[in-house]
Amino acid sequence: MAQHFSIHPDNPQARLLKQAAQLLQDGGVLAVPTDSSYALVCHLDDKAAADALRRLRGLDDKHQLSLICRDLRELSSYARVDNTQFRLLKQGTPGPFTFILEASKEVPRRVSHPQRKTIGLRVPDHRVLLDLIEQHGAPLLATTLILPGDDAPLNEPQTIRERLERQIAGVIDAGACPLEPTTVVDLSGSAPEVLRRGRGDPGLLGL
Repeated sequence: MAQHFSIHPDNPQARLLKQAAQLLQDGGVLAVPTDSSYALVCHLDDKAAADALRRLRGLDDKHQLSLICRDLRELSSYARVDNTQFRLLKQGTPGPFTFILEASKEVPRRVSHPQRKTIGLRVPDHRVLLDLIEQHGAPLLATTLILPGDDAPLNEPQTIRERLERQIAGVIDAGACPLEPTTVVDLSGSAPEVLRRGRGDPGLLGL
């Protein structure tokens, strides 16, 4: 059964987040709040966990997964970033943007896009999630929590637990999230391209 972690949104309990991070280390998938919508996350280097995450979403290996990072310094370790791209990243982080970038060698090939060798990267503006990553000690592999057959992300922690109680290791409950996905900006081509308009305003990036 999925564990339920009730976390204070402004003053997260380190003890509980440490327990949740241990579930990630042990190969579990967690449902976590973000500054856009709930997401499913797992350990980047755990193939079985990544496969479980894809199964939950009904995704094939061509679907672009994302890495959730603590800051731009960490993000730049997993992507090749030039000066122009870095300026856009600085404008959009932390915040509800996902940036598609060329993956570095630090990203396992099995989680980058098989043809384009890209990865989605984001730095959220969400205290609880950032503290969880800090406890985990590394970025988290992530995808929006939209289950097969659903049109919108799940947003209520109790509902998430009921629907996935035997399929995930735990649910981080820090209250409801916005019900709007991130804005996706592709920076891997010759010019920035907005692939999906979501919670993040492309105007903040001059797009």
